[in-house]
Parts: sequence; structure tokens; C-alpha cells
Amino acid sequence: MNPEKKTSKTIIRITKAITYIEDNLHKKLMLVEVASKACFSRFHFHRLFLTVTGETLNNFITRKRIEKAASFLLHKKETPITLVAEKVGFTSLSSFSRAFKKFYGMSPAEFKKESQNNFSKICKAESKNGQVVTLFEKYICNIHNSLNWLKMNATTEVKIVPELQLAYISHQGKMDLIEGVYKRLMKWAFPKGLMQQKDLRMVTIYHDSPKITDEDKIRMSACMTLNRLVKTDGEINLRTLTKTKCIVSHLKIHPSEFQKAWENNFVWMSEHGFKKADQDPFGIYYNNPEEHPEGKCIVDICIPIQ
Repeated sequence: MNPEKKTSKTIIRITKAITYIEDNLHKKLMLVEVASKACFSRFHFHRLFLTVTGETLNNFITRKRIEKAASFLLHKKETPITLVAEKVGFTSLSSFSRAFKKFYGMSPAEFKKESQNNFSKICKAESKNGQVVTLFEKYICNIHNSLNWLKMNATTEVKIVPELQLAYISHQGKMDLIEGVYKRLMKWAFPKGLMQQKDLRMVTIYHDSPKITDEDKIRMSACMTLNRLVKTDGEINLRTLTKTKCIVSHLKIHPSEFQKAWENNFVWMSEHGFKKADQDPFGIYYNNPEEHPEGKCIVDICIPIQ
């Protein structure tokens, strides 16, 4: 399939969501609702939206509201500022004023008094045909950059990940705290001889997305593979990760690159026409980065697909 055609299809779907946002700025816009306009799940949409547009959904909506308000203030000076705030979806004048000043460096009232010539860039932004062309080229570039990064840093393929028997500890809270959870898991495993298993792997299952769920409520499972039956105690539990069809990217990356790696894999999924399955994504770790000469993780990022 022609890559340009695949890219165009992806961007057309994102553009449908953007059009919906622009037509409904006066309403309360929810992630699930906006994602549905692009025919994506909310889990997939927020990652893809960020990669394609370079902005989070919330930042994009806020920017669009402020820019639309600026257009009102420039071209419909007779409209009261309170009504402008309402028309662009702000629930209070104070929250509107704070957001506007953060964006333009002055209050809405000050902006309204300024000469239109000082803000000609807003008029240019209102030129919809020019804006669409510019954004389309930018979005194409963003997607190509994501795919090129993945091509340079990973081997990506669709394959069946075999069934895995796991011992695990559940974790809820900030993602960077899972290191301590793994230490507790290994402390339990050492005296049982489980750390000496052949082909031992650590597996992190991500039950929530940090882009959607509050960081204190993110749920993850810190797991280790088992090649024999064991008895558990305390906070240790057992589970089976069933044989799963996944997009698998094998990478050697620094921990700071994990977010980019995940987001780019979701772009790869969309560009190649796959849909995420209901199962949670997971990572399979092959080494301890502290023992790697460059401090890198050797990992398979796995996204279950239909």
C-alpha cells in the first residue's frame, strides 16, 4: 500500500475530530466524544493526536478557544467580553481572562483596545484554506518523523506473542515508582530460585494510560515470567498472559525515550491499518539497564491488535 495514501487516511480521521472541535468550542468537549468522531478508541486517539498535531488534546482545545476569542475581539468589538468567553466555551470570565493573558501576554480588554494591525497574524490564521494546507503538511511531517524514528530505532512486526505464566504485584500510582515494586517482586523471587530461571523476563502490563488517567490512579502490573508452578504469598499473585497477536517493536533505548517509543508505535499501528484489541499493552524487558554499557533498555513493546 502506498504510504502517502495511508498517511492521508490517518490525517483525514484526525481532521474530522479537529473539525468537530472547531464547530463545538462552545460546548464541553470530552475525550471519548472527540475520539469517536475520528473512529478511534480514546486510548489510541490521545496518543495519535499528540503525535500528529504536536499538541495534547486539551492544549489544542484551549488554543482554539483563545484564538476564536481573539477573532471575536478583533472583528466584533461590540460583543461584550463576558459573552465572548461564553461563546468559546469558558465557564467563567476569570478562567477565560487567565488563559487569554497566558496565551497573548495581555488581558482580553487590553487586546480589544489594540489596533487590528498589531495582530494581523490572527487574521491570517482565519484564512481557512491557507491554514488547512499548512497544517496538513505539518501533520504529514510529524507522522513521517514518527515512522522514521521507529525505523531507525526498532524492528517492528506483527506476530503472535506466546502465552506467558507470570507472578506479579499490582501497582497504582506514579509510573516511576514501579521500580520499587519490581524490587519487592525480586526480593520474593530470590530465595525461591526464580531469579535464576532460564530466559527470565520482566513484564510490565499497562492497565491505564498516563495521558488519560491521573498519575496517582494509574494501574500497572510488575511481572516476572515463570517456567514452573510456584506458591504465592502476601502481595504476590499469579496470572496468565494468553497467546496474543501483537504489534511488537524490539528496541534498545534509554528510559527517557519510552514515551516516544510508545506513541510512535501507535502511529505505526494506525498507518498500517490495524486496530487495538481490548487487551492491555505490555512491555517485555530483556535486561537490567543499569548493567548495559550505555544505560539502555532492551525491550519489546507489545500492542495487542484485533
